[in-house]
Amino acid sequence: MTTPDIAARRAVAACAALVVGALTLTACGAGAESENDGRGGRGSTRTSVARIAISAKDGSTGASINATGVKVTGGRLTDVKMTVAGTGAAVPGSISADGRSWKPKEQLERGTQYRIAATAEDGDGRTSAANSSFTTVTSANSFIGTYTPDHGTTVGVGMPVSFTFDKAIADKKAVQSHITVTSSSGQKVVGHWFGAQRLDFRPQEYWKASSKVTMKIDLDGVEGANGVHGVQQKTVTFTVGRSQVSTVDANTQTMTVVRDGRTVKSIPISAGDAQHTTYNGQMVISEKFRQTRMNSQTVNLGSEYDIPDVPNAMRLTRSGTFIHGNYWYQKGNPPFGRQGTSHGCVGLQDVQGAQGATPAKWFFDNSLLGDVVIVKNSPDSTVSPDNGLNGWNMPWDQWVAGSAV
Repeated sequence: MTTPDIAARRAVAACAALVVGALTLTACGAGAESENDGRGGRGSTRTSVARIAISAKDGSTGASINATGVKVTGGRLTDVKMTVAGTGAAVPGSISADGRSWKPKEQLERGTQYRIAATAEDGDGRTSAANSSFTTVTSANSFIGTYTPDHGTTVGVGMPVSFTFDKAIADKKAVQSHITVTSSSGQKVVGHWFGAQRLDFRPQEYWKASSKVTMKIDLDGVEGANGVHGVQQKTVTFTVGRSQVSTVDANTQTMTVVRDGRTVKSIPISAGDAQHTTYNGQMVISEKFRQTRMNSQTVNLGSEYDIPDVPNAMRLTRSGTFIHGNYWYQKGNPPFGRQGTSHGCVGLQDVQGAQGATPAKWFFDNSLLGDVVIVKNSPDSTVSPDNGLNGWNMPWDQWVAGSAV
């Protein structure tokens, strides 16, 4: 018969043995896991030192469509898979040569859910993994700017850099300060706001011929209005070609084409008539059409004309002023160069089909987007600086005053 004291001591000893056993089992389990290096070896930690960072956090919204990517420290990426949630469509991308980063091949879509699964390996061959499911910034909460000129183009000396934003910009300083425009000519370039959605850049004088202009857009994540952020991040370059400035004299009904300081051609024209005068001022060619339709109803002139195939047409204003070929010129009118008969455009002699060896075709073929056409001695007013790409009609001090930085 066991005494109570002996029974108690045995119970304590048994409990202690159980506790020790439990601790021993726990320690053995942890030790086996930590010593397994993933290759059957012992004596090193199993946890990889490779640390993967996905820029878009799991569950996040409003992720960048430009800066989303994967980086690793302490190892090299071995595989990254990015897919569109729901469809499973793969998003192409590439791992850098040093294995330290991955990024998509193209800009992501706005308002889209994506998934990223990444694996990496450290110097001892131990692996780590990371995953993220996130949604990019939506159209409602972002803004973009449509700009001209395009990357890689060659333009005339009058072509400004012009942004039109798809939403009103409240913080103009923040937006403008993240767009820089520089020229190889060294000309100072200043931005000017026309309202809340348009921002143009130009130097004081026309661009220097043969110069290179670089536009850096760093708007990704910039808050342009309350809760509305930019999504663009790119560098755009364009070349300024030869200098060509053509002057239309409404008194003499002629146009003088000057290229690189030398007069190359004098062309008879037909400017606006007495009821439909042509704007004065410096106008920049912003679009070119070998043939286009012109309908008077689109410029609030009723049903006066509807010509489906106006040849060799180049836009000078947003409101509808063109310099274009005219094949319908009435035989009863004086020849080109004698009288203005147009509805405000500048007409040049041409033939239907736009392919004849005519003054209009010559001028079209020898003009660049960004070339300047100056109209003088017309009874009309000077064109508004924001009517087309025509900011050259604003004095420099006023232009600078419209900058937000």
